[in-house]
Amino acid sequence: MSLTTHCSNYPTGCKWTGKLHNLKAHLDKCTHSERDCPNRCGVRLRAMNLADHLEFECLKRRVTCDFCAKDFTGEQMEEHDGSCPMETVHCENKCGAKMLRKYLNRHSTGDCPKRPTKCTHCSKDFSYDILQTHHGNCPRYPVGCPNRCDVLKIPREELEMHLKEQCKSALTPCPFKEAGCKHRCPRYHLDRHLTEANATHIKSMFELVKTQKQQILELQKQVSDLSIHQNGTLLWRINDYSKKLKAAQSDQIIECKSPPFYTHRYGYKLQLSAFLNGNGSGLNSHMSLYIRVMAGDYDSLLEWPFSHDITFNILDQGDPLSSKRSHISVRFTPDPTWKNFQQPSLDSANDSTLGFGYPKFVSHKELKDNNYLKGNALFIKATVDTSRIVIP
Repeated sequence: MSLTTHCSNYPTGCKWTGKLHNLKAHLDKCTHSERDCPNRCGVRLRAMNLADHLEFECLKRRVTCDFCAKDFTGEQMEEHDGSCPMETVHCENKCGAKMLRKYLNRHSTGDCPKRPTKCTHCSKDFSYDILQTHHGNCPRYPVGCPNRCDVLKIPREELEMHLKEQCKSALTPCPFKEAGCKHRCPRYHLDRHLTEANATHIKSMFELVKTQKQQILELQKQVSDLSIHQNGTLLWRINDYSKKLKAAQSDQIIECKSPPFYTHRYGYKLQLSAFLNGNGSGLNSHMSLYIRVMAGDYDSLLEWPFSHDITFNILDQGDPLSSKRSHISVRFTPDPTWKNFQQPSLDSANDSTLGFGYPKFVSHKELKDNNYLKGNALFIKATVDTSRIVIP
């Protein structure tokens, strides 16, 4: 028992050495020895940590709340902490108010200016302090009609439509405003006005229709003029050739007329005329081709008679890379003494005359035996030599 020995807690840090017979007395007070918590919380720990455990950690320790002064065990205090009704807290809505926790719910739901609030009109969420400002702009906020009609409240976003289409007290122009009627009256008087002014409205509409009809004709003419070729060249595609040839052979549609074309802008107006089954000496064997001078809008500015060379072409539709393509081409100079090349009259039905051309321009056999017909279509080209034309 007089042997010198280490404390049995040496491995955990105790540096005590002494006689063996003194070991038991040392262990009773050794701070490295493990002890059971005297509060019987079930925790076993070193003696050196016991004081902190009893004061701060033990679930069975007795603790007094700093706010309500009530006693709790440590375990109960953990639940009580953060929920004590006597603790002073800040408003969760960040309005800046401080109060006892027991008053927080009443403040958050009833008094807080920052409490979340839903607009009863548009159902959007706002804080209470800006709700009144929102009502000044809310599209669904009910407002009164400025005309004081029988509709008491109208959502703000529907007010304009109400005034425009529904308000019986709103001043409304007559539906025949576009026809010239300048009458304005409250909407509830409009039916009476329409009844009383029925004859006047019909007359105004009749005049409006006449004016618009004239405008439509002028616009159609402008559109037609824009679509006309204005460079002295016309490339005319005759579709459904075989069908139109049969119609000509049965005397149903004898003549095919091309779209008009101009030698240049503000120039001579010309048109081709084709008799697919021939005309005169070419009847039943040839296609006849003519050109006529038509009355144009700018004839008074042009030199007459018309005396500029014209070239007729039937285009070969064979392989474009082949050197064997052979267009039929005829060039002629108008005879200035012939009546069709004099200045036409706007009042004359000059489109009923043949113009100048060739009764036997190309035979049916030549058209059929070569590449002039392809896809049942025929291309005819007319070109005016504009080199000598004096442009106004």
